[in-house]
Amino acid sequence: MTREKIFAQARDELFSHINRCGVLSATDDDRTVWMTETIDYIGERYPDLVDPDLRELHAVGMRFCQPAINNVPAPAVTEPESESESESEPVAETAAADLPEAAAGAQPHSPTS
Repeated sequence: MTREKIFAQARDELFSHINRCGVLSATDDDRTVWMTETIDYIGERYPDLVDPDLRELHAVGMRFCQPAINNVPAPAVTEPESESESESEPVAETAAADLPEAAAGAQPHSPTS
């Protein structure tokens, strides 16, 4: 078998491992460690591959782990309110039921000044 075919077979096996092992949802550090260990394993399975081939497989595998569209759900992050939002919020959210005129059924008065 030619070296190109061996490389293609090793690449396909690597992609299969990536899809099955859930490494796409791992942190960057864990993904790097996983990839290094997996490339070592592939190097043992395909002894005809030389170091430049294995380095290329590592690079291709890392790119494959970072798809253009990330379908992995991100954890929900709550953002703290800024001071300007929290100061204006009580004024903006005053309900009509809180006003004495609304309770008595009266229409609000327009300012005379």
